[in-house]
Amino acid sequence: MPLRIDDDIMSLEVGGEIVATARFSEHAAADGRGAWIVSDRPSRLFNRNQAITALTVTELLEIGHSSDHPLVLAFEDELQ
Repeated sequence: MPLRIDDDIMSLEVGGEIVATARFSEHAAADGRGAWIVSDRPSRLFNRNQAITALTVTELLEIGHSSDHPLVLAFEDELQ
């Protein structure tokens, strides 16, 4: 289940398939610094660390953790 992180794109692979991605867009945020857009959360902009956390939550859910698992809840709390 690799999480690949590059300068402007990230991808999460589970079971040999890419299940989520994140891409950096320099035009996504009004502050001129850009933002990360995560494929399974497209209505929200993230900083780099938040994008990694969002992909980690996706991984936990994909491998069978429930949305109320303490680890999932803790990571979701970090994204608030």
